[in-house]
Parts: sequence; C-alpha cells; structure tokens
Amino acid sequence: MGAGVVKSQGGGGRTQGGRRRRRGHAQPMAEINVTPFVDVMLVLLIIFMVAAPLLTVGVPVELPKTAAGALSADQEEPLTVTLTVEGQLLIQTTQTADADLIPKLRAIAAERADDKVFLRADGAIPYERVVQVMGALNAGGFANIGLVTDIGGPTLDGQ
Repeated sequence: MGAGVVKSQGGGGRTQGGRRRRRGHAQPMAEINVTPFVDVMLVLLIIFMVAAPLLTVGVPVELPKTAAGALSADQEEPLTVTLTVEGQLLIQTTQTADADLIPKLRAIAAERADDKVFLRADGAIPYERVVQVMGALNAGGFANIGLVTDIGGPTLDGQ
C-alpha cells in the first residue's frame, strides 16, 4: 500500500550518444497497490454480514400474527419490554419483578430522549396481563407504546 521504487530500463555502460548512464538510478513509482486494501475490506464485509443477525436483542416469545405494517426505526435503540409465556417480565434482556417495573422505567425514561417503547408479549398471555403492563409503561413515563407482532396474520376484511 505504499509507493515503491522502479529501476530504470537498461543496464549500465555507454549508450548510442556516448553518454554514460548512472547505475541503479531509481524513479518513484506513481501507482498504489490497492489489492491488499480490497482483500481486507472483503474479509471485513463477510465478518459483518455473518455477525449482524447475531446482534439482535430479544427473548424468544411466540408473537401473535397480525396484518399490521412495520414501525419505523429511530436513531436510538428502542426500549423493549417482554412478557414470556412463563410469566417473566423482562426489560431488554434483564428479568424484572413486577414491583420494580415502574421505578426502573422512570429511571430509564429520565435518561432517554424518546418516549417510545416496544412491548413484546407471547400470544398465550392473557389480555389482562398485557394491559396491566401497558399501564405500568405509561406510569413509568413511556406514552408511545408499540405492540410487536409477527406479520402474515389474518385480516378482518376476510382476505
């Protein structure tokens, strides 16, 4: 990746005009070898392509299927609250007791610029429990609640 030196054409000795050439006269090479740079970039591209799917944060839950579209992504990583089928309550991937939920949410809301939170609940969870957690999210300072679902569910228009 650096400039090199190119030896001049021809050997030493006399030329046709009787002038003597200098031995080992070097001229700077004006080309940059980009092959190592391209090789490194391709290796980094492959590493990032393999590692990107592993960076998603989540707890395995069976989300209900709906016909709703996807929400837009923001600059800040979204806060995710998850309800598992076993009844566990998680903020991102940290398990939280019901009594600690609102104080933790208030502390998180004080540090964040956005009041958006995503609620992921297993489809087998009773609706009453989901609504209780939604009320706790609202009391914790998050008024913009997005319910996370899988796509491909039934629509109400019969299609």
